[in-house]
Amino acid sequence: MDQPHNPNHRTVHALLAIARQTGLDREDADALMLHALRERGTHNSAWLRSHADDPLSDSETTRFQHLCEQRRHGVPVAYLTGQKPFYGLDLHIDARVLDPRPDTETLVDWALELLAATPAPRVADLGTGSGAIALAIQHQRPDAQVLAVDASADALAVAQTNAERLKLPISCLLGNWLEPLPDGQQHMVVSNPPYIAEGDPHLPALRHEPTIALTSGPDGLNAIRHIVTEAPRALRPGGWLLLEHGFDQHEAVQTLLQARGFCQIGHRRDLGNHIRCTGGRWLGGASTDN
Repeated sequence: MDQPHNPNHRTVHALLAIARQTGLDREDADALMLHALRERGTHNSAWLRSHADDPLSDSETTRFQHLCEQRRHGVPVAYLTGQKPFYGLDLHIDARVLDPRPDTETLVDWALELLAATPAPRVADLGTGSGAIALAIQHQRPDAQVLAVDASADALAVAQTNAERLKLPISCLLGNWLEPLPDGQQHMVVSNPPYIAEGDPHLPALRHEPTIALTSGPDGLNAIRHIVTEAPRALRPGGWLLLEHGFDQHEAVQTLLQARGFCQIGHRRDLGNHIRCTGGRWLGGASTDN
């Protein structure tokens, strides 16, 4: 005689446990479960804990299992759910842009700290992607005039969509790095440019993200070299250039800044205690030197 159907194997708790047993970490599994159950109006992991014994429907089970399979093949959670929290903002994210990392919030912290005493600061975010950095600064400093620059029209469309949805008045400019910026107006230029070396062994794990947002020449520093060289033209006297970079690149970036004439060079550490950001101050007048 057939055994009665037992739904316990597909409760929230059971399916999350299976996901973790097959290689997903808890945070990823929770996010994918919440997305699979989005039509129920779920919001956070606390809801999952309080509804651990709720069974999933056939369609919800299939949806969750499919999401987990994609995640095991390296697709970022943000691409699967279409969203990513960053600095208190809920951003729309898709495969046109880099998946924002929590470590990049270090760059925003530093920028806000340096801008604290500047009224109505003018800030440019180069290679804005989803707009994460630009939008975070605009949200924290409503008086700021923030320019979000990207050479990819697809990426800029994502940033514009996020700005409109969040009602944050950044200006999105299409162009290569500092090219669209006026001379001598920015109190600060910030950037999380591509900084991974071509051929880096970690690149296969990032294969679902846009390569143009990841790699920059044989040593990963081509974009940073260009930005450091050109930034003085766009900065006001006393303006700051802040850059995110690889965990082992701070000495090279510091050397580039010093050679270009920046001073007051400093660093900031990320959540893993690696030096992740390096920046300096431009004390000269607006420069057109190459």
